[in-house]
Amino acid sequence: MITRHHGKTIHVRLLGGVLAALGALLGTQALAASMPAYQPVTQARLLHAQHDPGWLMYRRAYNGQGYAPFSQIDPANVSKLKIAFTYKTGLKQGHEAAPIVNGRYMFITTPLDHVIALDAETGKVLWKYQKKLPPATLKTVCCGVVNRGVALYGRNVYLTTLDNHVVALHATTGKVVWDKKLEDAGVGYAMTLAPLVVHGAVVVGESGGEFGARDFIAALDSKTGKLLWKRYTVPSPGQPGSDTWPKGNAYEHGGGPAWITGTYDPETDTLFWGVGNPAPWLPTNRPGRNLYTDSVLALNPHNGKIKWYYQYTPHDAWDYDGVNTPVLADIQYHGRTVKALLHADRNGWFYALDRVNGKFLWAKPFTRVNTITSIKADGTPVEDTDRLPAVGKKVFICPSAFGGKNWWPMSVNPDTGMAYLPTLHVCSEVEGVAVKYKRGMPYFGEKPVWKHQPGTKDWGEVQAININTGKQVWSHHYENAWDAGMLSTASGLVFSGSVDGHFYAFDGETGKVLWKSPKLSSGIIGVPTTYTVGGHQYVAVYAGFGAVLSLYAPNLVGETAKHKIPRGGELYVFRLP
Repeated sequence: MITRHHGKTIHVRLLGGVLAALGALLGTQALAASMPAYQPVTQARLLHAQHDPGWLMYRRAYNGQGYAPFSQIDPANVSKLKIAFTYKTGLKQGHEAAPIVNGRYMFITTPLDHVIALDAETGKVLWKYQKKLPPATLKTVCCGVVNRGVALYGRNVYLTTLDNHVVALHATTGKVVWDKKLEDAGVGYAMTLAPLVVHGAVVVGESGGEFGARDFIAALDSKTGKLLWKRYTVPSPGQPGSDTWPKGNAYEHGGGPAWITGTYDPETDTLFWGVGNPAPWLPTNRPGRNLYTDSVLALNPHNGKIKWYYQYTPHDAWDYDGVNTPVLADIQYHGRTVKALLHADRNGWFYALDRVNGKFLWAKPFTRVNTITSIKADGTPVEDTDRLPAVGKKVFICPSAFGGKNWWPMSVNPDTGMAYLPTLHVCSEVEGVAVKYKRGMPYFGEKPVWKHQPGTKDWGEVQAININTGKQVWSHHYENAWDAGMLSTASGLVFSGSVDGHFYAFDGETGKVLWKSPKLSSGIIGVPTTYTVGGHQYVAVYAGFGAVLSLYAPNLVGETAKHKIPRGGELYVFRLP
């Protein structure tokens, strides 16, 4: 009986599987049919993204301010916020992405390069995509297998991947439109940033400074994936800046990662991109200023040529990775309005530059600093050379390699004239160790031990800084490291999250905590966004602790044998009742 009917049983099971798959497909199609038509994202919409009801790019608008002109949620009613919907990813690594929204379509990414499209009003899943990563991929990924979000253009969604691909997906189906490889997997490179689309070009940056890669910024055609230009961040012999590197092949594995999304100024048609640390960390291996590491590059977006640059930390000896988002805002300087570029660097200094010509305006320390003791009027930093690590030499430095502020983006509210910074109070004892370059292997040369910043018992802080003067306006201290992005709105609110799993709303003028969510399912290290749809304002943020601090410094976030922050990614979307 069993043998005779076995084939029929298989056929029935196969038929059942087919019917189930067909049902799922029809269900997805029915759900898609219930959605409004997808509105293509044009260059005109990106130029006016600040006023869009959605959230069209990584930091909302080309200026990188992370500010939304919404006021439905305000200081008087923010305490009434409730969860509108959640979505669990099923992954336990760190979740750092910013939710991107176009009308009713929301796009989120996860660790290991998944993309999920959701109904921004209900949270229903529209489609899912998962990048198939070759086994070698994770060998040379530093600091977490994260992804920070997508870019939108036309009817496509753009993703960078850990195996160094840029992928275009159809926004309403998730089907692959094109897939372009920029580098091999597992040889030192990885990409984790959200792309930025300018004039139909998808601009991305490579990571790899911790593995001795020679990194670059690149632009691809949004329709075809064709490489339009490629700008290495470490010059080769004979190119401008090459004399700031030792002779030989040091430049070939000199680092200069470009792993955070840049910004764009339409008025001057200039792309701004942060460049990170030189490799190895040990400075004695690479005498010279080591351009263009630890710099901001002002680039022609059409060909990648450098218009000007400013180097925050020449010959970086402390991994003061200068990639933090260059934020564009107008400030008052000596009685006149100046088009400025604002930057809170890992080296602990808050900078204002003239974004038209790169001229240094001013810089003020925003945390304890003992490595760069001052900055001259022309923008040249003065370093304490006694604090340069060397083989067999230990030095005590503030801030640590984690920085006064790590990659988590600050927000600037042009109405209050303040920048809101996630800040760290972490110093370290650093000892140099001998290191040689070997492809695909870590390339550090320094061994840090994390220490409390003298004079404080806290590891972190949220602070407000006056963008016209660089002076602190208010501060909110926190016992653990504060490692989440900031969001500000026209109603005067500032949103961010903590590693112990609470989402906060601060009064942007005073720093008073106006609302604190119930404890969420994991700690927050992501970037919050806000959007309006169906007459309601929503605020969205990932909970999903992990990545760099959990891997390398669990003591900074209060993790002990008795207290572990729960893992697991979950998107939380809040609105008023």
